[in-house]
Amino acid sequence: MSIVAPKGRKHLSADALFRLVRNGFASIPDARTEDTEMALPDALMSAFAMFSLQSPSLLAFDKERVEGNVQTIYGIERAPCDTYMRELIDPVSPESLRPFFTGVFRQLQRGKALEPMLFLPGYSVLALDGTGYFSSTTMHCQSCMQKVHRNGSITYYHQLLGAAIIHPDFREVIPLMPEPIMKHDGTEKNDCERNAAKRFIAKLRQDHPHLGFIVTEDGISSNAPHIETLHDYGCHYILGVKAGDHAYLFEQVQVAEREGRLTSYKRHDRAAGIEHQFRFVHDMPLNESRSDVRVNFIEYWEVREDKVQHFSWVTDFRVTQNNVYKLMRGGRARWKIENETFNTLKNQGYNFDHNYGHGEQNLSVVFATLMMLAFLVDQTQQLCCALFQAVWHQLGSKRLLWERMRALFFDYALESMRQLLEALFYGLQKSAPAFAVDTS
Repeated sequence: MSIVAPKGRKHLSADALFRLVRNGFASIPDARTEDTEMALPDALMSAFAMFSLQSPSLLAFDKERVEGNVQTIYGIERAPCDTYMRELIDPVSPESLRPFFTGVFRQLQRGKALEPMLFLPGYSVLALDGTGYFSSTTMHCQSCMQKVHRNGSITYYHQLLGAAIIHPDFREVIPLMPEPIMKHDGTEKNDCERNAAKRFIAKLRQDHPHLGFIVTEDGISSNAPHIETLHDYGCHYILGVKAGDHAYLFEQVQVAEREGRLTSYKRHDRAAGIEHQFRFVHDMPLNESRSDVRVNFIEYWEVREDKVQHFSWVTDFRVTQNNVYKLMRGGRARWKIENETFNTLKNQGYNFDHNYGHGEQNLSVVFATLMMLAFLVDQTQQLCCALFQAVWHQLGSKRLLWERMRALFFDYALESMRQLLEALFYGLQKSAPAFAVDTS
């Protein structure tokens, strides 16, 4: 009995999402008044394809752009050279890319693909964290932040606030539109992660006004203004706290323990050899200066025979023995924004730290955003495409999967990404090279 490739999901296939992105690029305003022979959508889609194929550099993609299937698979009529691509994309506003993240998200909603990733009924866990992706002592643009050193030298750098829907039981993450952390027009001071988070939450509610979110972040975020912002925009939270940064809170927890208001709870997982130890208390002041901001406190120890790990969080959920284990798992899942998102982008083929081009206006930020968009499409395939999952299982390694995909992309004439994946699934018989000989 022959093996048949799994069927795809019409609106969640790579080919459908590529068309969605390509058609959307046509709506982005082109600031040029002359020399429009090369279309801006082709330049943007070429950059997207470069990240989708995980090309190690813009130069590497430039050498291969005429040899592959950029027209049939990515809908690119004419791919610009590396220099022209940079020139065309540099003036593009990063915010103009927001509709493509929401567009892919709508397809995930339409296909009910996000329902299994709900953490609590009606609520998804949303992890936020900042990361850097560019640093130089010479190259800079108008959006760069600056660090002036004691010797007078300046380091220019870029950061962004990343966000992804996560679940402790899923390897996949669903990234949302990141918020750039950069020097804005007319400002002298650097931007910061706290301000970026405030902008992000406001835009999150504009994009998804009715969705339930549980925001999880590290200890930097556990401050009164941020918690008030989350409350204002209807978001729940599980935020990390540390004794060194929240001394007053931990002192009040000790007071609550002496007064008998603190609850202790243990849970044993004998099969894994783990003892889970909890203690929690409600209605704690976050800090001395803002004692009006009240939080519920969770402290947790994971005790193994040879290792003990300790964590603590504040949350607006009322904590009980019935839900404290689940809330702990939600708080600990925050690492997925670092490991499954930033680490994947930096160390597993996407080359997030590589400078594909800096430009003078927005190029670096637009490239970083397009890379995140390509990552969103890839994660959608990993979550929803049975054929992608089957090929990945056959090859056993994500890195090998991308290597084989690139090899086929640049060596064979293909009509779609589905056809490429089917070629990997069924296997191709190697043939002798066919030479294109001019007999005229």
